[in-house]
Amino acid sequence: MTPNFGQTRSDIRRNHALLTPESHEWITQPDWPGAELAFLISPDMGAKFAMALVRAEAGLTDIGTAAEGVARFVFVLGGALTFADGNTLGPEGFAFLPPTYDALLSASPDTRFVLFEWQFLARGDIPAPVFGSVDGIEGTALRGDDWLIVQKMLPTDPAFDGEFNIMNFHPGASLAYVETHFMEHGLLMLDGGGVYRLDDRWYPVGAGDAIWMGPHVPQWFGALGREPSRYLIYKNYNRSPLAER
Repeated sequence: MTPNFGQTRSDIRRNHALLTPESHEWITQPDWPGAELAFLISPDMGAKFAMALVRAEAGLTDIGTAAEGVARFVFVLGGALTFADGNTLGPEGFAFLPPTYDALLSASPDTRFVLFEWQFLARGDIPAPVFGSVDGIEGTALRGDDWLIVQKMLPTDPAFDGEFNIMNFHPGASLAYVETHFMEHGLLMLDGGGVYRLDDRWYPVGAGDAIWMGPHVPQWFGALGREPSRYLIYKNYNRSPLAER
């Protein structure tokens, strides 16, 4: 008998989606031997990027680079990632890997991380790889609200065609207004929870939930509960809406 009786909080719409843990489908891929992946967001649903959770119970050895022209961003949830060029990432470590990056990736046993991939849109020279850790990033108040702190993981440089940020909400804090814009988002809740408005729907969300926000979807978040809330969010950026993809 199906334990959840066919129920899920996941909800896939034309221009947004909530992807919740009970509906994840873990698969293997030839390019990721030893790993299981749950692809939460992909171009098949209308997005211009892919977002996956990756887990490696026995670890990973010498995983190859992305397809030609594709950039990657990884964020470690547990365990450790190492690269053949000597860089190592522990929990909440992250890396931007441009299309020109060719160092192989390995992982310790029981490693979990988030993987983003997208067709990179170059503006001049392709930027160098970026490696860092969330605990080394100073936060700034969003629009002067000290209950809402943003940690930017990539340099403020038009050579990058996207942003990756950690949004930190004090209990009871919220975005200042309902946003609508041509950029899209991929989001993973890290801690806490609250309510996310997407289009005309209101979704209770908590740690482990993922969200796709397509272009122009109305969006807003309010943190609830007694604990701070955090999420990792991607936004395509620094490019005109007429830029070719």
